[in-house]
Amino acid sequence: MKRTIFAALLFAVIFITGIRAQFIGNECIVKSEFIYHPADVPFPSCHASTLIQNGKGLMAAWFGGTEERDPDVGIWASSFEKGRWTRPVELANGIQHKGKRYPCWNPVLVNTGKRILLFFKVGPSPSTWWGEMMYSDNRGRSWSVPRRLPEDILGPVKNKPVLLDNGELLCPSSTEDEGWRLHMEFTSGDCLIWERTSALNERTTGAIQPAILVHPGGKLQLLCRSTVSKILSAWSEDKGRSWSSLEALDLPNNNSGIDAVTLSDGRHILVYNHLEKGRHALHVAVSDDGIRWKAAAVLENEKPGSEFSYPAVIQTSDGLVHITYTWNRRQIKHVTIDPAAIRETPFRNNEWP
Repeated sequence: MKRTIFAALLFAVIFITGIRAQFIGNECIVKSEFIYHPADVPFPSCHASTLIQNGKGLMAAWFGGTEERDPDVGIWASSFEKGRWTRPVELANGIQHKGKRYPCWNPVLVNTGKRILLFFKVGPSPSTWWGEMMYSDNRGRSWSVPRRLPEDILGPVKNKPVLLDNGELLCPSSTEDEGWRLHMEFTSGDCLIWERTSALNERTTGAIQPAILVHPGGKLQLLCRSTVSKILSAWSEDKGRSWSSLEALDLPNNNSGIDAVTLSDGRHILVYNHLEKGRHALHVAVSDDGIRWKAAAVLENEKPGSEFSYPAVIQTSDGLVHITYTWNRRQIKHVTIDPAAIRETPFRNNEWP
C-alpha cells in the first residue's frame, strides 16, 4: 500500500514539474560482471581493454601496472571459459634488456580464424611509442615471442581491424607525434608486409583512435575521437585506401576513446561517453545508417570524477554483443547485451533522453 501511494505521488510530481527520468535502456543488458577481482592481480591500475571471440568463449586483454606510463605496465589477458573468467596472466612487457623497461599500451586482439594476433604499443609515451605484435596458434594457450613492427607502422592503435573480402587486414591507426593524425594500415597473412596511407586529417583538427563500420556494397565508415568535442566520421569506397573529409556527427566526444561494430542485421552499435567533459558516464547508441543515432543503453552513470572509459565492443556468433571497458582504472568490466532487446530512443536536441 505504501509503495502504491509513493508511486502515485512520484508520478504526480513528474507530471506537475515536468521532471523526467533519464532513459537507461537496461532491458537489453543480459549480464554485467568484472573480469577479475583486484585482490587476484599484482597491478593496481588497468586501462584500454580489447576483446575477441575465442572458439565458444571470449578473450580479453588490457594494460596493467602501477599507473599508466609507469615502466612496469604490461599487457594482461583473461579468457572466459566454462562460465567464468580465468585468472589474468601477463602476455607481454616492455623489457628491452637488463635494466631497461618501457610501459606497454593499448592492446588489440584479432582472431583471424587461423590464429590470434595481439598488437600493442611500447614506449615512454604515445608520441614516442612503437608497435609490436605476437601471435598464438592454439587459442591463446601459448604465444610467440613479441616482434617489433616495421618503422612507421603501429598496427591498430586502439580498436579492432576489419578483415576485408580481398584478404587484407585493415587496421585503423593514428599518431600523436605531430599532432593527432589518423591513418590506415594494411597487412595480410603473416603480417610481415605492411602498407600505410598518408594522414587523413589536417593538424588543425585533432583526431585519433578510429573505429570502422561496414556498410552495404563494401562502403566503410570510420568514427573517431577528437579534440573538437564531437565524434567525427569519414567514408571510404575503395577498401580504406582513401577517405572523405572528416565531418562531425551529432554526438558529443569528451576527448576519450570510443568503439563501434556493425551487427549481423546491418545495424551499428557505438559505445562512448555521451559527454563533452568527464568520463563519469558510459553509453551505447544504435544506428541504421551510421549518421542518425538513437539511445540504446546506459552502462554507467556516476558523479564527476569517476571514470568509465575506453570501451571495446564485438558481436559473437550467437548474436549477442559483448562490451569491455575501464572501470575507475581499477578493474575491467564486461557487459553482455541482447541487440534484439534494444529499445531505440531518439535523442532530445542531441542530449541523452
